[in-house]
Amino acid sequence: MIILFSPSEGKREGGILPPLTQQSLLFPELYPKRLAVIEQYQTLTQQGTEEELYELFGIKDAKEYGRYKYPFATVPTMKAIERYDGVAYDYLTYTLLTSDAQHYIDTQTIIFSNLFGPIRAGDSIPDYKLKQGASIGSFLPDKHYKEGFSTALNEMIGDNEILDLRAGYYDKFYIPSKPSVTLKFLKGGKVVSHWAKAYRGTLLREAAIHQVRSIQELLALNIEGLFLSEIVETKKKKEVIYTIV
Repeated sequence: MIILFSPSEGKREGGILPPLTQQSLLFPELYPKRLAVIEQYQTLTQQGTEEELYELFGIKDAKEYGRYKYPFATVPTMKAIERYDGVAYDYLTYTLLTSDAQHYIDTQTIIFSNLFGPIRAGDSIPDYKLKQGASIGSFLPDKHYKEGFSTALNEMIGDNEILDLRAGYYDKFYIPSKPSVTLKFLKGGKVVSHWAKAYRGTLLREAAIHQVRSIQELLALNIEGLFLSEIVETKKKKEVIYTIV
């Protein structure tokens, strides 16, 4: 089973791994396609006006811009799954998991970075900031990566089942060529939006702890606070609906 996951706006600073190279990321043979985006991003971060940097970062305080102006070739990296710092990642509690659970996440989870495109959770990336939906020079990252990486992703996934834990926005980066499983969370009969991130993180954590290898195994898990209430199936996907209890 392959798990698709969203990034987060927040990032942890620093890192102890070597700077970014072609071998740092999934699909090294496609690195030139990533580099086309990265180079424009680096040019903008180092030469852009305050207005351009605000559009790029989505940060109003110009004092914070310096954090993102260092060339990637000179700064350390850390695992993507540790770099991202948001609600889903807080509930995942990656650093508290066993080495087996961490390895499961590192290898089975694909994160859709707004800057780097589809990467494994265990791939190492530098600190960066890119507002969701922002263009980078002439590039629209979502369109660029969808056109350049969808075939490689389909081939890599092959016959594996797909658990799609991404926010809906990331369909712009990739739509699986085969039916996938998505999740919906209800509380009081209403769809939960913001806090759905927390439950996606929880589901990924539980899948890793139990080394889940299929959707059937995932649905058999007894997850505290969640009740599996319905499964809606169409030709394109299977939507699993959990009620928060």
